Amino acid sequence: MNRRVLIALCAAPALVPLLAFGQGRVATLTAQDQADIARIEAYLNGIKTLKARFIQVAPDGGTSSGTAWIDRPGRMRFQYDPPSPYLLVAGGGLVVFHDDQLKQTSNVPIGRTPLGILLAENVQLTGPVTVTALSRLPGQIQVTLVRTAEPASGSLTLVFADNPFGLRQWSVVDEQRKETRVSLFNVELGGTFDQQMFYFSNPDLTGPKYNQPGQRG
Repeated sequence: MNRRVLIALCAAPALVPLLAFGQGRVATLTAQDQADIARIEAYLNGIKTLKARFIQVAPDGGTSSGTAWIDRPGRMRFQYDPPSPYLLVAGGGLVVFHDDQLKQTSNVPIGRTPLGILLAENVQLTGPVTVTALSRLPGQIQVTLVRTAEPASGSLTLVFADNPFGLRQWSVVDEQRKETRVSLFNVELGGTFDQQMFYFSNPDLTGPKYNQPGQRG
C-alpha cells in the first residue's frame, strides 16, 4: 500500500469526479429505502465510540491491517500494523497522515473528506448529504453518499450487516474509478479512549502542529 492509496481512504480531493460518469444523481427512494435510511442514521448517531480491527484492500489487491478508533464527533485514529509505516489521525478539524518511513506529514480538513460524514456531530443522510444508491443484499444493506453541495468531491459507500445491524465496511473510489475498501471486525462500541491518541505529535518539535487538543472537527 502506498501513500496515495491511504490518502484516498479519507481525502476528497483525491476522489473521483462522480458526475463525470453519472454517480452523482439522487437516488429515487421507496418507503422501504427511507425507513432503512432512518435506521442507518439512528445507528450512526448512536455511536459515540468504536474500536475495531480492520483490513484494507487497495485497488491493486494489496492488503494491510490495523486497529481503528472512532470517537464522535470529529475524532478517529487508524494505526496500521507493522511493517506499514502509516498513521492516520483525525482531530481538531483535520485529518493528519504521517509516513514514519519517509518522515513526511500531510493534512486535509475533516469537512472535505467522505469519512467526515461519519464523524459529524449529527449524521444526516438528507440535506447536506445525498443518497445516490441504496441496495439490499442477503444479510446486508449498502448505501452510497455524496455531499449535496459538492457532489463531485467524492463518494462514500457504507455496508451494514442487517442482523444484528452494524457497520461492517466502507469504500471510496479514486479519480481512476479504483476502489479502496476497509472491512471492520471485532467491533467494540462504547469504550473510553485517551483523547491524546486523536492528536498527532510531530517527532520533530520544530515542525508544524497539525491539530490541537481541546478541539473537535
